[in-house]
Amino acid sequence: MNQTLLDKLPGESLLKVLEPVELTELLSQAREAKAKKGDAVIRQGDNGDALLILLEGQARVTVYTANGREIVLEYVGPGTVLGEIALLDGGVRTASVIAMGPLKYLILPRSVFEHVIASNHRIALRLMKELATRLRRANQTIETDRAYAAASRLARFLLRLAYENGEAGDAIRLSQTELSMFAGISRENINRQLSLWQQDGIVAVSHGGVTIMDREALEEVADAME
Repeated sequence: MNQTLLDKLPGESLLKVLEPVELTELLSQAREAKAKKGDAVIRQGDNGDALLILLEGQARVTVYTANGREIVLEYVGPGTVLGEIALLDGGVRTASVIAMGPLKYLILPRSVFEHVIASNHRIALRLMKELATRLRRANQTIETDRAYAAASRLARFLLRLAYENGEAGDAIRLSQTELSMFAGISRENINRQLSLWQQDGIVAVSHGGVTIMDREALEEVADAME
């Protein structure tokens, strides 16, 4: 399973630097768990006492504001490592992770994770780079929200999702409701904008999600400030 897991890990994963034998050692004390659609495998505000590694399925990483509004930060799939921030600073979980369907994942206790970090400088360096990437992404999200109109913002989110998913044909398998939570745009506005883009041949909309048909045109919209 370890070689299969290594193959699934995203290129930026902090575990990608491990050799199969090192990954075997790391996961020797991990336990496998399952979740069903709607389950929270990580809850915002809980103590962070373990690291999670997704094996099968898709989940959304989300935060809840004081008034109960849900803000989706990203969608994640097999190979994604979750929960490292709370393990590093000893604080509580900064976000929730919600299963979007059946999930299978590994749970790695804090003690094992800390031992590996202390003994493997490559993982420590990779972790710092990953945290820097997340900070950069957060800054870009703030820039998008403040500087770009709704159409440009939606275009930028679609291109980002297509890039991260790496699916053939730039297919984005998210509902318009999920896109609304992710981009911070009302579902009505998203529906209206996607309909216009579909008429222009920029995207194709189906019940299974959105497919980018003209990436160059969508990139022009993404770069527009108004």
